[in-house]
Amino acid sequence: MEHTLPNSEMLKNAKLDAVSFRTPDVVMHSERLGAMHQTRISFVRTLLRKIDQENWTLSKHLWDLDDDGYGQVIYRLKTPEHIYHLVVFCNQIADEERNDRVIAQKWDVTFALVYGEIGDELLANLKVNVPLQEAGRNSNMVMVLARANKSVRVFDHVVSALADGKQPDLEVLAKVGYILRTTAVYGNGKFGIYDFKPLDHSEDFNQSFRAQMCAVYLIREFSLDWVDYLAKKRGGNKAVSLHPEIKRYLGIGNATGLGMAPYLINHPCVVDQWLSTREAALQAVLVCDIDFEADDNQIAQFSTLMSRAIQHFSEVVTINEPQIMLNHTIVTELTQLQSKLTSELKKCNTWADFLQRNDHLSFESQEVIISFMMELYPERVDGFAGQVNADETMSLPSGKVVQDLIEVLEARYQWAISIDFSAEENVYWFWYRSEDKEEPRMGVRGQEHGDDKEFLLDIGRQANTLYLALKQANSQQLLSEFILTQPKYRIIARRVWTLGHKKMGDIQINVLQKTALPMHLLRCKLSMFGATKFDPRSDRWVRVTLFQGAPLFDEVDSDEWLFPLVPKIHDLSTLPLAAQ
Repeated sequence: MEHTLPNSEMLKNAKLDAVSFRTPDVVMHSERLGAMHQTRISFVRTLLRKIDQENWTLSKHLWDLDDDGYGQVIYRLKTPEHIYHLVVFCNQIADEERNDRVIAQKWDVTFALVYGEIGDELLANLKVNVPLQEAGRNSNMVMVLARANKSVRVFDHVVSALADGKQPDLEVLAKVGYILRTTAVYGNGKFGIYDFKPLDHSEDFNQSFRAQMCAVYLIREFSLDWVDYLAKKRGGNKAVSLHPEIKRYLGIGNATGLGMAPYLINHPCVVDQWLSTREAALQAVLVCDIDFEADDNQIAQFSTLMSRAIQHFSEVVTINEPQIMLNHTIVTELTQLQSKLTSELKKCNTWADFLQRNDHLSFESQEVIISFMMELYPERVDGFAGQVNADETMSLPSGKVVQDLIEVLEARYQWAISIDFSAEENVYWFWYRSEDKEEPRMGVRGQEHGDDKEFLLDIGRQANTLYLALKQANSQQLLSEFILTQPKYRIIARRVWTLGHKKMGDIQINVLQKTALPMHLLRCKLSMFGATKFDPRSDRWVRVTLFQGAPLFDEVDSDEWLFPLVPKIHDLSTLPLAAQ
């Protein structure tokens, strides 16, 4: 008797087939990665849900600032598992010393997230070394080492307004969205600080970048306390506290340049895990039915999120013309879609149908819609948050022959093996580290010095070269023999085999190509962090905000902060400022 699947199983398989359009060639396309936005499983979102679910507590342990706001502050963070402290040092610097580059030597604020209790000896060590950042000899109890600079105009405006008994001008705040801007947030054993390997067994910080995101969230709390304190010192009884809705609106800025791009290329298994997990969470949503009778509230929520995104991208301020056009496109496309949303949804059985029906939209608009969809199903999505860690081992199994690796390349690396690397435009750039700026740089091959010190970030070219070499070898030769005779291919062969057998694999970008945009790589990683308000300052560095719109620490039970909006505050009457 012929075996048949139960109807429910047949339906399930049919739905899974419906989302098969989300192939690695689609998901890992660099332009699509460069259009990503925050989702429920971005690191800032998962951190705050954890703080809420486990009732973490935060208190001021030390507040030792002078009347001008310089000195030291310590916050005590208590989790069900451990005690941690955020130690903050505020220093006076001249305007000309305020620099977001790695080569900067002074910052408005330096801080550290420290494991365990803070004794006098440790505090003395931190006071000397944390302000020095990379140049310091920091304790191995420091889990995260970071620094930040003021957005001077916004900072001064906020303090002056509050001291004068008024709330700050929302238009001024909307142009930036933060008071402080981080320029580096170090972890994982850098410069002798705490190695994250022991955290594999920790319930607090055992997920990718959670400790760093926690440090940034806590410095946001400090920045809000700081302006209230300074307003009180300057304005006395006349001063008011920053309005709670404005506090929520202000995040922490971040300035990120080319230094982030090599991370994604050098940690391909991490990137695959992040994107595979994100895609699995999305596919858990795409198979869901769209049922107007049963899901009235859900359809309304989707429409509300669309309205929110339209307003958000209308409010975002950026000086970058291409980003202005992208934001305008999102607003236009989503406005048009919303005008016919009900009729469009009624044509679809599942959310996969809806996404496919709208694949003519820009990548930016499609990715915004994906963020909406994942917001609708927390019970399906949130469980994927614990699946972002990766095993970074890359290896070649024994017994495989040359033909086996050729087949992997032809199946998963067409984007690389189809490129003509003899054409100048396909090898236009080379990547190197600047001795002066101590940062990754891109130079024009043949026109600028430094190509003799080129970074090996050219994965596309390496895969292409490997493929050509394999095609000239005996197809049945053992790979181990091929590598033994041509060891220069060992590293790329391991990478191709390993990533070629992972769900999403390598990012599909030739970073040497003349029109390649490193911004796509920066955007991908920052979106996984949970950044918003992308404000590119060139095609090589970008300003973003983290935790903008996020609930404050004492109200983290709220998880409704996708696409932050400028507060609509009707009552800006003065609010009493509690004494520090």
